[in-house]
Amino acid sequence: MNFRIIAKVLGILIILIGVAMSACAIFSEIEVRHSVEESGPAAKSAVTALWAGTGISVFFGLALFLFGFRCKNDILRREAIVIVGLSWILAAGFGAIPFYLCDPGLGMVESYFESMSGITTTGSTVMEDIEAYPRGVLLWRSTLQWLGGIGIVVLFAAVLSFLGVGSRSLMQQESSLNISDSNASRVSDIALMLLKIYLIFSVVCTVGLIVLGMSTFDAVLHAMTTVSTGGFSPKNASVGHFDSIPIEIWISIFMILGSLSFMLYVFIVQRKWKRVASEEEGKFYLILLVIVCAAIALDLFLATDDHTFGQAFHESFFNVISISSTTGFAVSDYDQWPLFSRMLLIFLMVVGGCAGSTAGGVKMNRVILFKRIARMELTRTFRPHQVFKITLNGVAPDRKVLVTATLFLALALIIILISSLLIALLEPDLNLISVFGCSFATLFNTGPGFESVGPTDNFAFLNDGTLALLSLLMVIGRLEFFAILVLFMPSLWKKY
Repeated sequence: MNFRIIAKVLGILIILIGVAMSACAIFSEIEVRHSVEESGPAAKSAVTALWAGTGISVFFGLALFLFGFRCKNDILRREAIVIVGLSWILAAGFGAIPFYLCDPGLGMVESYFESMSGITTTGSTVMEDIEAYPRGVLLWRSTLQWLGGIGIVVLFAAVLSFLGVGSRSLMQQESSLNISDSNASRVSDIALMLLKIYLIFSVVCTVGLIVLGMSTFDAVLHAMTTVSTGGFSPKNASVGHFDSIPIEIWISIFMILGSLSFMLYVFIVQRKWKRVASEEEGKFYLILLVIVCAAIALDLFLATDDHTFGQAFHESFFNVISISSTTGFAVSDYDQWPLFSRMLLIFLMVVGGCAGSTAGGVKMNRVILFKRIARMELTRTFRPHQVFKITLNGVAPDRKVLVTATLFLALALIIILISSLLIALLEPDLNLISVFGCSFATLFNTGPGFESVGPTDNFAFLNDGTLALLSLLMVIGRLEFFAILVLFMPSLWKKY
């Protein structure tokens, strides 16, 4: 294990976190100097907290970078796995500093939970009164989600082209993003293209929200957390605060765009129309949204007396897209919906978005593959000699992909069961639905769960042990299990 190259790359990551934090510190400084409204003790504490976080991050980042400065730039597979796993854990740690030092502040574990929820684009929060926090801290909170949405490792490959062959390993370990069938010869070119698309979506979403009546500050923060499918809002009532159907529709469009594979947009830019036409995952995802949205709207219309079908469809439309994209914005309390509708939302939480998107969940590609594998095995029980060819997006994946997809779903079930048992042990007062709500909401990076952690509540009442466990679930889900779980294998850390 080459610890020097690991330290060098992690050092660069922490410096980048510090640079991003400094931008929020400058914003907060300007707010304090030029705005009477934001010149109180809380706003001044934000300036101190953000500059302190910047200084600490840059100091430790430089120390790690200098430790590995003279090592070679090549990153092998084992180093890539360790870098990806540790990068998210450390990013959340340094990102937590402003939450801990600002006024009102959070406890140490609560700050880490909030930061991890941001960087993994989960959207769960322990802030009981979000609007009481200074705007500079809220900007940093949304910036964390924006950075986490594009993937801090993808950002590495876009900015740090000198990482060479190791950058491919970093990108492939970071998520389910498939870069193998792109025309670009260098990984840094692909990453830069992804970053440009992400920036364009963010800018267009921001401009649209401003036109529709949001303030510039609210528009920027909501755009960052919409495109990243993170769901943090600077308002206690989330998107419901604005009570605007046009705003909800605009945000819904970009939640859908964020939950589709970003490689699909790369193919469109590259004019690979055959590949775009063969896209199955995106088509099935959109079809699923339409079916579930219609089913919930009908259920709300038939099961309640206070909904016209139009009102039921409106309420269903936004919440279904928010949950399926694992964004977690709320315009109403879906926890009050009939049981059938809530069960459909749980199904959407598990499925999530498409591979290579900013959304969480097990991903639509694995659901499709599992369905086809199950069909093949069932058919073989009475036609053992029939030859099958499983394809996805017009391509036949190799056996390793099929095995991994099945293992992933099995691991998801095991982790949910084990984590729910631990939460029940740590929080004996929670009921069964709330316990599973905690597990589902964090492992699948959805944000809000059900009942005690539903869309109108938060995670602030949980003890530190539970918050630490849920923070681990967030990063396990964001890195799709393997890149984090492998860190607990002693053989990974042995010398070559």
